[in-house]
Amino acid sequence: MPILQDCEFPGHLLYDIENQIWYAALDDGTVRAGFTAWSARLMGDVLVFTPKRIGRDFEKNRSFAVVEGGKWVGAARAAFDGIVVAHNERLVRQPELMNSDAYGEGWMLIVRPSHEQWRAGLVTGPDIAPAFDAWFATDAYRDRGS
Repeated sequence: MPILQDCEFPGHLLYDIENQIWYAALDDGTVRAGFTAWSARLMGDVLVFTPKRIGRDFEKNRSFAVVEGGKWVGAARAAFDGIVVAHNERLVRQPELMNSDAYGEGWMLIVRPSHEQWRAGLVTGPDIAPAFDAWFATDAYRDRGS
């Protein structure tokens, strides 16, 4: 499992490095999504999680949730087009789960991708570290917000 900037990035997940969102394909064709632990740490204490409503469409690079942290307020931007199938009700009530368990109980949404090529542009396994390092070197993370 890659550890980057003192945060774990489980190698079995797919990552949108630019938006710091992880994705896990589920057996029924849907996809679970959440912010990376690195991103959650950068936000500070997560105070509010507001997902897009169930049944709503979303577009690539557009918001499908909003997160308010002690140091950052911004949009969770999708890596592909799709529809929201479910959101983590527990995270709505306990947003701090994103800080304590970003890859487990702190997941945000379950979505259904609009096309089979939803994995295009996402990185996994041995590609995570070099992609993260290249992105981090650009300082792009400093300018992200809502």
